[in-house]
Amino acid sequence: MNRFEQFLLSPDILKGIQDLGFEEPSPIQAKCIPAILRGEDVIGQAQTGTGKTAAFGIPVLEKIDTGLSAVQSIVLAPTRELAIQVSEEIRRIGRPKRVKTLPIYGGQAIGRQIKALQQGVHIVIGTPGRLLDHLRRGTLKTNHVQMVVLDEADEMLDMGFIDDIEEVMRFVPKGRQLLLFSATMPTPIRQLAQKYMRKPRYITVNHGEVTAPAITQVYYRVLENFKVEALCRILDSEEIDLSIIFCRTKKGVDELTEALQARGYLAGGLHGDLTQQQRDRVMNAFRQGEIELLIATDVAARGIDVGSVSHVVNYDIPQDVESYVHRIGRTGRAGRRGIALTLVTPREMKQLRLIEQETGARLTPKELPTLEEVASKQQESWIAQMEETIQSDIDFSLLEDMIRQLTAKFSAEKIMAAALHLAFFDRITKTEESAYNFGETGAAPGMVRFFINVGRNANLGPQELAKAIAEHAGISHRQIGKINIYDRFSFVEVPKDLAPFVYEALRQSKINGARINMEPARPRTKS
Repeated sequence: MNRFEQFLLSPDILKGIQDLGFEEPSPIQAKCIPAILRGEDVIGQAQTGTGKTAAFGIPVLEKIDTGLSAVQSIVLAPTRELAIQVSEEIRRIGRPKRVKTLPIYGGQAIGRQIKALQQGVHIVIGTPGRLLDHLRRGTLKTNHVQMVVLDEADEMLDMGFIDDIEEVMRFVPKGRQLLLFSATMPTPIRQLAQKYMRKPRYITVNHGEVTAPAITQVYYRVLENFKVEALCRILDSEEIDLSIIFCRTKKGVDELTEALQARGYLAGGLHGDLTQQQRDRVMNAFRQGEIELLIATDVAARGIDVGSVSHVVNYDIPQDVESYVHRIGRTGRAGRRGIALTLVTPREMKQLRLIEQETGARLTPKELPTLEEVASKQQESWIAQMEETIQSDIDFSLLEDMIRQLTAKFSAEKIMAAALHLAFFDRITKTEESAYNFGETGAAPGMVRFFINVGRNANLGPQELAKAIAEHAGISHRQIGKINIYDRFSFVEVPKDLAPFVYEALRQSKINGARINMEPARPRTKS
């Protein structure tokens, strides 16, 4: 199954999938969707980032009867964040079919949730505690529930939800279909499956002997809202002949292509919505060097055989290991030197580690080029552009009045510097650190001090905390500064340039099973 159309889905669901930008099912989707549509109970062993939400979300949506204004499917998720994320993806796919979804979780006013349930909802996605609250109150009716999904079951087990899950199961009809997804299969999860599932089909993605080609593999840590700027710095500092830049969705291809073209790069987009004529035009321009950057989805890049691709860039980290290997195999051909660059956001560090584990290759972390490094690298190119403009037949008479006004106030050097800044530097002056202003935190010079809501009560010592930070944020232990551990909280210092990434990587994570809240520390008060 390599096309969503082969699942014989309704036109509305196919449109929702298309609108989301998915072009072909991931391995877990290709195996799960037909089994779930057949009505089988399914155990899916899959990591986050493999496309498992759509693996159960698509068949759940397909089976919803929108003519019946009642809850027909329930999805249990371990955390508020995951419940919201799953709800949003299912809502977007189900929008053309007019399926109503509702995330319910603790910390949100229960009255608002009750009102939404009374108005009619088809799919409820919630945390076990709050779902149980509604079931006991009778505000969540289950007499029409046909499917129950346990998402990230091992995570729910770690958080002590196993008893809540069992009680939720007592509220749902006996003949319902049960889907269980978990990255690992500890004994309590297997026992849960044996107790509540009917001849479940066990599905996992066998990566087999996955190996990556012998090319240079590098990754950059970037914040999500800084990705375009980060990519531009990398492009401006690398010696790129031709490059393929991979995005996860068609929408992502269009947006990145437009952003790079606006910044003056020779870029073209390639995805499944293009006609064959448009595709041929883009590929011919790429082969002839008229386009240096080809932005593509995985599907669109299939069959591309251009021997002189010097770089592959994973703008979006791929959702499975096979895709990673397939992508980076586009460079380093015919004995040429090849480089694969991957942009990794804080939430994607786990997926990066999975790719390393499955391929047996350790990607080299690399710091983003500084503004000074980019300017130094680009200086020769900028001078050449200036000389070409000066020697051209362009009529500068329209600018003479402006030049006279400026030279009356400033030196020629100042005017020239300002013009160059406007011409070249405006696209690279945004800094990643500007996304956050942590203020004064009482840290050592060049560091940021963070407060963490766990300490010795979570069996946490300085070494364990340093290891957790290093693993979650992908930094070296040696980069971590002073650590203070107390009974119920801790303080840690990290370098100022790494602070935004560490903050985003840690603030919604778990250490020793404890959910982490991380905030900039307040300055120490002087006694």
